[in-house]
Amino acid sequence: MRRVWTLPVLLLVVGGAAAAAPAAGGSPFEAAVTLGVFVLLAGAMSPLVFPRSIGAVEAQRRSAVDGRPVVFWRPGCAFCMRLRLRMRLGHRARRMYWVDIWRDGEGAALVRAADGGDETVPTVLVAGRVYTNPDPARVRELVTPAG
Repeated sequence: MRRVWTLPVLLLVVGGAAAAAPAAGGSPFEAAVTLGVFVLLAGAMSPLVFPRSIGAVEAQRRSAVDGRPVVFWRPGCAFCMRLRLRMRLGHRARRMYWVDIWRDGEGAALVRAADGGDETVPTVLVAGRVYTNPDPARVRELVTPAG
């Protein structure tokens, strides 16, 4: 659990330190902007920008019933963020099941099995097919509008 928050907390600490110098030098605006940038980065790298994660077993069970894709991801992953942002998912993100491999050992094992022992994310599983670091346009096609 702690591992998923390491990078966001580190960004906040560094941002606070980086903002302290301009604040001490009498530039509160510069300090606020600097801190704001680091807060935004910390938020983007946190698990908060992704839909709530569920376990891999439950995600696969649900996917077998309704055909929705399962996305295996981890916080701090630039490619996961790219997938999330480039898809412009909005409400469509709810049409997929998200599994945080840092919180779910079975999900991490499934990703390692699918990716030759590596924990390469994002890995998308849909209808028994695995897509490792897929193009966001391809994932958009996998998300059915009826879901």
